[in-house]
Amino acid sequence: MGARRRRERDEEFTDFVEQASPELLRVGWFLTGEVHAAQDLVQSALLRTYRRWHRIDPPRAVAYTRTVMVNQSRDDWRRRGAGRVSARPDAGEHQPATPDHATTTAEQDRVVRLLRRLPPQQRAVVVLRYYCDLSERDCADELGISTGAVKSAASRGLARLREHLTHEEVTS
Repeated sequence: MGARRRRERDEEFTDFVEQASPELLRVGWFLTGEVHAAQDLVQSALLRTYRRWHRIDPPRAVAYTRTVMVNQSRDDWRRRGAGRVSARPDAGEHQPATPDHATTTAEQDRVVRLLRRLPPQQRAVVVLRYYCDLSERDCADELGISTGAVKSAASRGLARLREHLTHEEVTS
């Protein structure tokens, strides 16, 4: 590859990173539940994406990177084990009519803590399907699973989230 083509490729990738990073960081946060872990996950995924940049169709670059993130977070989860989830309930149930920034942040934190309790595939399906608003087919394509597996994982994941929410409400 010539120097000119490499420079063009690097510029394309830089533009991609600038445009996609906010979304990728949010997805990373939902997958990991921790800001620093999300940043590390995005960095790792972008490195892998860059290595394959010459083979990636630009309209599919975000999807490719999200897939890398899901796979990496699943691998990390397996390596680390599922036992590191804190289950502390939120204090106080008063909610103002118009949520302020602190309330919104607390709710997002609650969602992330609940998502962390799900197995990796269920978590990935719930995040891609409902946060990223992917269709079942697109979600299946990104994860390399069948549409039926997406439906099943989404159903089971949402059921587990409901159970955890109910448990939190009962113990609060």
